[in-house]
Amino acid sequence: MELLCAERVSPGSEGAPRAPAPRAAQPDPVLLRRRVLDNLLRTEERYAVTANYFGTVQTEISPHMRRLVAEWMLEVCEDHNCQEEVFPLAISYLDRFLSVCAVGKSQVQLLGTACLLLASKLREPSSRCLPAELLIFYTANSITLADLCSWELLVLSKLKWDVAGVTAHDFLPLLLSRLPLRGLVNTEMVQRHAQTFIALAARDYQFTLYSASTLAACSIAAALRGLTLDGHLARLQELTRTDLDCLQTCLEQIEEMVDNMIEERAIAVPNGQNREAAGWTPPPSQDKAHSNAATPTDVRDVHF
Repeated sequence: MELLCAERVSPGSEGAPRAPAPRAAQPDPVLLRRRVLDNLLRTEERYAVTANYFGTVQTEISPHMRRLVAEWMLEVCEDHNCQEEVFPLAISYLDRFLSVCAVGKSQVQLLGTACLLLASKLREPSSRCLPAELLIFYTANSITLADLCSWELLVLSKLKWDVAGVTAHDFLPLLLSRLPLRGLVNTEMVQRHAQTFIALAARDYQFTLYSASTLAACSIAAALRGLTLDGHLARLQELTRTDLDCLQTCLEQIEEMVDNMIEERAIAVPNGQNREAAGWTPPPSQDKAHSNAATPTDVRDVHF
């Protein structure tokens, strides 16, 4: 009698047992100590993109093409409910690769797919990382599994296998815990709003010239100012050791970016429907269930 079961059930098939949701670790106060912040500030320079690679390395692609791929990557992360850190880390891989290796127009989405795969493996629990087959599906099967695997190795080699990069998300809890916000505002809400601003800023090439700590500090300040509170720029400047004028410029660009998106959504959604929408998930997708959601008129209305 043969008792060996050779049946293979895909994770998405009916009747297949679902894996239990991964349990998140409890916050560790040790990770909020000053030495952790100092270590991140020293390390972030290793992962910064300091030069305009579109003017030096890249000859076929443009910042507009990068934005289109970044928006697609963000949409994939949202559809799969990835951790907040996955998308900024994938964008960091993308920019670091583009700063050292030229790519063609037909290879940009393949590069973005490989970066998503790597970032998901590093920041997602093993049971929830983005499957390669799913990423190929999101590209409308325009790439093959062999292409994705070869480019994954190519990205790793160009990054010298240094993939544990520092992103703006890593600074949020460290900076928020050092601001005098107790009793004034829900810091978790401020952090969620700041995470949204970081994700939106990651789509635009102009924000790659700012360090991760600068982008995190300005996203926090923008979230606080959106809640009609003091942005605490002076304190954030002291914590990040960044020039105050640089922080002010980055903050103004973030607020301008948010204002432009609000205006665009107000024009796109007729009859003031954007005021009645329950929430908003950027970027808008025409073929997804959440495509009818709109940008709220106040940052306090942002839902996640």
